[in-house]
Parts: sequence; structure tokens; C-alpha cells
Amino acid sequence: MSAALGNRAHDASAARGDTPLVVVVDDDDGMRDGVIDVLSSVGIDALGFSSTTELLAEPLPDRPGCLILDVRLPGLSGLDLQTKLNGMGNKLPIVFMTGYADVPMSVRAMKAGATDFLTKPFRDQEMLDAVSVAIERDRSRRLELLAANEAVTAASSLTPREHEVMDAVVKGLLNKQVAHLLEISEVTVKIHRGNVMRKMNVTSFADLVRKAEILKALA
Repeated sequence: MSAALGNRAHDASAARGDTPLVVVVDDDDGMRDGVIDVLSSVGIDALGFSSTTELLAEPLPDRPGCLILDVRLPGLSGLDLQTKLNGMGNKLPIVFMTGYADVPMSVRAMKAGATDFLTKPFRDQEMLDAVSVAIERDRSRRLELLAANEAVTAASSLTPREHEVMDAVVKGLLNKQVAHLLEISEVTVKIHRGNVMRKMNVTSFADLVRKAEILKALA
């Protein structure tokens, strides 16, 4: 099966939003098709490519998932692709597979963020377990990114004074203390605090602190 045919065969569900998608890159047709078949047997969508060049030339759907990547590939190797993706800011988790593993190679891959390193031949369940961990890691990453984007968007609607009130409140200052610090009335603090809660789209102090921590981490 060619990569192009494999793409069309397995991309029918690209519009499923949060349905995981696993991308398999291996120049061994039998290995690539075998991995895709195992993934499909448990309901996981997959795309197949025979080289990193083909992968980079194909825009992939925006879905949670991971790469299953052979280390030795024609052209750009799997490890070199990992370096390239990291440089591009692409954080898609990678499960490496190889028939020629050595310790330095494994260490390099794991230090660069790989979630697992499988030595061929591997058991189907071993591969599925690695994929499951990688997909969950990507789901968590995407949720964190979504929360960060929502916090930034919400914070952009705050006035300078509301920012000051939020910063003071999340530090644990009481309304009376905030009023003294900013030299405004306590009633005015309460009004600003209410506006902050509404604009930040939170209903509790704990939620406000969490969003403030996200913003602090991004600063």
C-alpha cells in the first residue's frame, strides 16, 4: 500500500475533532501496514507514510494523537525529524521503533521528548500501551494549551485597574487590604473584583487563582 493510498484509506474520519489520530512512518510497507492494522483493530485512526519527506509534505488534521516513527528512514532520519519538529514547536508525542537500537540512540530520543522506544520485533500490546500513553500525554498538552489561550483572551478584556485588583486578590489580600494598597474604597474593590470574576469566566476564588497562575507561567 502506498503512502498516498494509505492516507486516503485512513483519513475518512479527519473531521472527528477530538478522535485520536496516530501517524505511522516506516519505509517497510509490511511493518507500516501491520502497525496500522493493529491500531485499526482497536478503533484508533491512523495514517501511513513511507518517509519523513512525505510526512512533512502532508498537512495533518488538528487532532490529538502521536507519531510512531522508525529511526532509520530514507532522507531525514526519525531522530533528525524529532529535532526538526522540536525546532518548529511541534509537540506531538513520538513513539520510536527500530530494529537497530543502541543505548545512546535511545537516550538521545528520550531526552528530546520521545514517550517510548520500541525495539523490533515488538508485541502488539506493547505498541498499543505506548500509543495509549502518548495519546493521553497529547490530550493533556492540548487541554493545557486551550486553558492558556482562554486565560490570555479573558485577561485581555480586563482594565488596568482590574488587573491590579486581580493581582492583589490572588496573593490573598482581603478587600480592605486591596483598598488600602490601591488607595480606593472597599466598595470600589468589590465592584472591580466582581468584574474580574465575570471577565475571567470563573465562579470561585480557586478558579481565579488557577487562571492567574497560568498567566504568570506565560509571562
